[in-house]
Amino acid sequence: MKIELKNPLIFFDLETTGIDVANDRIVEISYLKIYPNGDEESKTMKVNPGISIPKKATDIHGITDEDVKDAPLFSEVAKSIMKVFEGCDFAGYNSNKFDLPLLAEEFLRAEIDLDLKKRKFIDIQVIFHKKEQRTLSAAYKFYCDKNLNEAHSAEADTRATYEILQAQLDRYPDLSNNVDDLSKYSSHNRNADFLGRIVYDDEDCEVFNFGKYKGQRVTEVLKKDPGYYGWMMNGSFPLHTKKVLTAIKLRGAFGKE
Repeated sequence: MKIELKNPLIFFDLETTGIDVANDRIVEISYLKIYPNGDEESKTMKVNPGISIPKKATDIHGITDEDVKDAPLFSEVAKSIMKVFEGCDFAGYNSNKFDLPLLAEEFLRAEIDLDLKKRKFIDIQVIFHKKEQRTLSAAYKFYCDKNLNEAHSAEADTRATYEILQAQLDRYPDLSNNVDDLSKYSSHNRNADFLGRIVYDDEDCEVFNFGKYKGQRVTEVLKKDPGYYGWMMNGSFPLHTKKVLTAIKLRGAFGKE
């Protein structure tokens, strides 16, 4: 079943130096852009992370320091990627918890604030786990009856993710092929920041989603414990989380609550 699109839909996958959103870097990015008329555009590129790639990461995706030594830094390609991504919705596998937050960090480090607030995000892994509870390779075999021979190759993973979503739409009649509905279905929370450290409650107020103040509204915590803001800003939280926290703090300071 084809996906009903209002905007171009970007399927993307990252290979990285590790799984720490705040500190790790991209070494390869691949995207597959699906236009509302069905046209496709794809690209895969190596990225020099500016830091050494740990062996345990290389063991997974096969990319070494030698492979990326002549590749551009993310900051050197960020503007061109932004132009491709502007006005698009996004889809990926475990993308809401990892790929999207890490990509946002890379854009912020490159001093590019890609406005994603109005975009929709479909996480194919969430759909899969709600329906079947398996991994990407298993999902590809289950839904498409194909073996993912090049798993952890960003290009292969990206293409497989697109095929899986199409197969999921065919398999589950109750699953809408509308991007808005798929985005809602594949979201666990309504995140204020990409990593979900701050989420929205039923009244659209931001609340902490971790730690000792989990479930409490951010504005109330900042009033009763002003030092918590400094602790987070000096901690190893993602740049986007800090940006959202600062915006909430400033909004309160200017009486816009």
